[in-house]
Amino acid sequence: MDLRPDIRTIDSPAMNHEPKTMTKWGIIGCGRISHRFMQGLEVVPGSRVVSVWSRRAETVNNFVKQYGGTACESVDELLLSDIDAVYIATLPDSHHLYSILALNAGKHVLCEKPAATNLGLLEGILGIAQAKGLLFMEGMKPPFFPLYRRLKEYLLTDPIGQVGYIRAGSSVADLSHDHPNFSHELVGGSLMQVGIYEAFLAIDWLGATKQVQTMGRFGETGIDMFSIFQTEHQNGYAQLYAGFDLHGKGDALICGTIGHITIHKNWWNPSKATISYLDGRVVEIDEPFTSGGLNYEIQHFCNLLRDRKTESPVISHEMSRQMIGMLDIARAQIGLKFKGE
Repeated sequence: MDLRPDIRTIDSPAMNHEPKTMTKWGIIGCGRISHRFMQGLEVVPGSRVVSVWSRRAETVNNFVKQYGGTACESVDELLLSDIDAVYIATLPDSHHLYSILALNAGKHVLCEKPAATNLGLLEGILGIAQAKGLLFMEGMKPPFFPLYRRLKEYLLTDPIGQVGYIRAGSSVADLSHDHPNFSHELVGGSLMQVGIYEAFLAIDWLGATKQVQTMGRFGETGIDMFSIFQTEHQNGYAQLYAGFDLHGKGDALICGTIGHITIHKNWWNPSKATISYLDGRVVEIDEPFTSGGLNYEIQHFCNLLRDRKTESPVISHEMSRQMIGMLDIARAQIGLKFKGE
């Protein structure tokens, strides 16, 4: 009797990139993530950068030399320019401010995660977006990657049963100590910078959060260097971790009644998953991503604009509420507060 598992490989899905109109972008912030954004934008048909602004003029000039567009001397100049949407790539302390400025200027907004420091600030952003009929989306990239989409699609016909448990996390121990993630003033810390991804994964597979239990320890700068949080959801439980001083694996485990999934590291930039079934079958899904991976999120946002949508069905306003709401509870339990809270 052959006891070897049944192993299959899933091919990559086709994508339709046919543009209908041009989306003109303004970019606020010229740090690391904005360069990755441009790497993605350059391969999204029907999109181009028009205006760029950052608090440091030298970074704006260098950015424009590399990618094009016009360097603006102020955020007001950027918002008055001929743009359709704003990508907010600043540090989390100013996401709320620039989102509101952009929305009040009549611009659609794609804002990096976390979209706001807490739920109260997020509600203010969403209220303005709704009142003005503008698209606002938090930049949570994993669900737009080909691997993640293909995995969800495959499970429709070959499910692992009811999902009831998630285990995921990452601890990155090689960051330079001058990295903004270590800054309390700039809303750093492992929960806000890493834990937001884990919150998404748990909510996406298990539903709304019912309760949270958190432990964390602080570093010299006043941010949480390592946090673990257990959560109960509508459909099960999650065990999650995030940190900056231990070397974590960065994969994710998703358990159902008749099988489990491993999204291999780094699960938030996913390219490979293994599905293991109770009957011994093993299915491997390989979906390499291109152009840094943000191109898929950008394409989704542009498609929403062209369809005149004001909310993403993937990273919905309620998903953003759920994610930051979970982190609000987790921070309160370990005593992590930021300016103005």
